[in-house]
Amino acid sequence: MSETIRFPELQLDQVEARILGSILEKETTTPDYYPMTAKAIEAASNQSSNRFPVTHLQTDEIEEAIQRLRKKEILMQVHISGSRVPKYEHQLGDILDMTSAENAVMTVLLLRGIQTAGEIKQRSERMHPFETVPQVEEILHGFTEYSYGPLVRELPAGGGRRVKTYVHLLSEEAEASSNSDSNPVMPTHSQEGSEHRSELEQRVSDLEAKLARVCEQLGITEDDS
Repeated sequence: MSETIRFPELQLDQVEARILGSILEKETTTPDYYPMTAKAIEAASNQSSNRFPVTHLQTDEIEEAIQRLRKKEILMQVHISGSRVPKYEHQLGDILDMTSAENAVMTVLLLRGIQTAGEIKQRSERMHPFETVPQVEEILHGFTEYSYGPLVRELPAGGGRRVKTYVHLLSEEAEASSNSDSNPVMPTHSQEGSEHRSELEQRVSDLEAKLARVCEQLGITEDDS
């Protein structure tokens, strides 16, 4: 990772972190639908697969968080020829010059909270397929030793943790959870769901994005439906 100067406003609340993680994910997994509309960002932020915790953010919460991210210069509004609504793209590349592998690791941390390196490897498969867990650990170590301030904290095994885990430090809530004396709340089997179900839900999300794109091209709005 190139050591660019860490942007001073790169501190996010929970909603901002979820939005940024969702945009980073969709940029890689559905690049044809990036940049994203506010409606698409809302759907991506609230999807039930590949998110923990699952959220039910309202439209006004999403729009207000988008504006905060714009003020921090983390998001930029762009105008696409033929599009009737504004779209947004992230500026994280101007803040942290990350490789695709680093981008995948940070995205999963933003979307899923405290995790082991093995979990991060599994969950980043669609964005960047890692061959081994040590490859993920090498990136995590780079984040913890970032010269302009750590971006990730390693949580050693103990205190209810069987193995060491990692948490991103881009939001105060995430950092606070890593400092808590209580055991972290990890997803149960029912919360995780089966891999098959997650894959199906992801496909539904992708199809919804494609449908929104078609409606946009045809000039169909929600009021018309």
